[in-house]
Amino acid sequence: MKSSLKRYVIGKPLRSEALGEQKLSKTKALAILSSDALSSVAYGPEQILIVLMTVSTVAFWYSLPIAAGVVVLLTALIFSYRQVILAYPHGGGAYVVSRENLGVNVGLVAGGSLLVDYILTVAVSVSAGTDAITSAFPSLHPYNVIIAVFFVICLTLLNLRGVTESASILAYPVYLFVVVMLMLIGVGIYNVVTGQVPAELHPKVGTPVAGISLFILLKAFASGSSALTGVEAISNAIPNFRDPAPKNASKTLLAMGGILAVLFIGIVSLAYFYGVAPNAKETVVSQIAEASVGRNIFYYIVQGMTAMILVLAANTGYSAFPLLAVNLSKDGFIPRIFQIRGDRLGYSNGIMMLGLAAIALIILFDGTTEHLIPLYAVGVFIPFTLAQAGMMRKWWREKPKSWVARFTINTIGAVISFIVAMMFFVTKLPQVWPVFIFLPIIIWTFHRIKQHYQAVGEQLRLDNEELPNVEGNVFIVPVAGITKVVENTLHYAQSLKVEKIIAFYVAFDQADAKAFEEKWQAWQPNVRLVTYYSPYRSITQPLMKFIDKVEHQCAKSGHQVTVVIPQFLPKKGWHHMLHNQSSLLIRTSLLFHRNVVIMTVPFHLSK
Repeated sequence: MKSSLKRYVIGKPLRSEALGEQKLSKTKALAILSSDALSSVAYGPEQILIVLMTVSTVAFWYSLPIAAGVVVLLTALIFSYRQVILAYPHGGGAYVVSRENLGVNVGLVAGGSLLVDYILTVAVSVSAGTDAITSAFPSLHPYNVIIAVFFVICLTLLNLRGVTESASILAYPVYLFVVVMLMLIGVGIYNVVTGQVPAELHPKVGTPVAGISLFILLKAFASGSSALTGVEAISNAIPNFRDPAPKNASKTLLAMGGILAVLFIGIVSLAYFYGVAPNAKETVVSQIAEASVGRNIFYYIVQGMTAMILVLAANTGYSAFPLLAVNLSKDGFIPRIFQIRGDRLGYSNGIMMLGLAAIALIILFDGTTEHLIPLYAVGVFIPFTLAQAGMMRKWWREKPKSWVARFTINTIGAVISFIVAMMFFVTKLPQVWPVFIFLPIIIWTFHRIKQHYQAVGEQLRLDNEELPNVEGNVFIVPVAGITKVVENTLHYAQSLKVEKIIAFYVAFDQADAKAFEEKWQAWQPNVRLVTYYSPYRSITQPLMKFIDKVEHQCAKSGHQVTVVIPQFLPKKGWHHMLHNQSSLLIRTSLLFHRNVVIMTVPFHLSK
């Protein structure tokens, strides 16, 4: 039943040879890997206005030059990451660039930041999508967390079905969102140009604003730069592209940058002209749509598409997180289970880990997007800065053709990214302080895992050391009674021509011990029986003491101790809970005995 349910939800397993069919075309890749960046136009402009509103609504005209600055940063990042894609065609993005050019620890800072960033991508995107839904249907507001968790579960299951299948489903709403937003921007600009938007709704550009400062403007710029999260995802996911993967990834990145720039400038401009001010009950995009067309069918289409793209933006995390985890795992910094492909050829362990972590964050932050965005943005601007610095060092060291132009592009990207990251730390410290705690912990954990794998490798590596001679075997068979299960186990042990077989029985009262010895002597006179009276009704403790005693004696004579555990297996899985599982407890206890071999002889029940 469990297997049938899994096949229904996840789909039939795919052969390894079908891996090439799971690669993405540029069209599908643009949808699945750009959804995070494109969706940020729904909350990036709002973050700028939230900061400016602390001064005055008159300061809203500053959103226009700030948006222009964000687009300049976007341009620098797009061209910088294009160089990353062409220089590192096997993926890995900021982690690989930083590790190879700036050192292992710097690479781990980038890798750890991105792992957390992708978890936040899912949490922020789904929370923002839920906000868009509850803006249109306020009665759903109390169920924000439940709705968000439901969306994460759906996305996790969808991605477990495979990259191609999820991309095929998600491509349509992503492109519909782009079309709908372009239509909304077009209608809004038409209203402005034709004079349908009163001039008194917005402050005139250049109007003096009391209390405005460079600090406030930089804070607004840093907040607006949260719209650039997700730009790096394509450079991490190059292996998911069809061949020639680097060229296809590069073209997809340029297309994403162009679309994002148009949408971001368009939404910021309309927010300015319509005099939209952020509020807790309704998003900026919702207010723009209502001001442009009213609460008609198109308004609800805009809200529906916005909610959908915000939820589906989480899919960027599902595409990039598993591949980054694979790179870290190959280098030995996180568990190797992240390298295992699932039934549908995706890295299912990474997908499930991402989904669980995102659900935990949504519950922890009560689904409040505004509390998550600063932490989210810091997590991505640290890798932005390190990736650009790594590329600068690469060009300076290698000096290939046209290296000066490449070096200049990366320098601009590094400087702006560093300024934005510092502004987040300075202006939003109460919200981003966890970075100073979890990032060192993550890097320390990476190193501990690496040390473990190195220690294991040293111990497992073949050498010329001679193995100790085994003069013979002593089998100890724990028995709970005279049954077919015990008979089957003793028969197997005797078939191996072992020198000595000892049956061990624990009795809970003296009379039972004597009675069992008499029955055993009549049933198996050739197998030695050792009985132990346990006044405290413990089975494993007396057995462990006896094994220790035999092991000590065998160490002197060069004999090997083997514990052979009889176990019967019920026909149905749920029947296991009806039995005491003493064989499992014995096996668990014996795992810590260095010189004891454990064998299990199963007896399968037929009814």
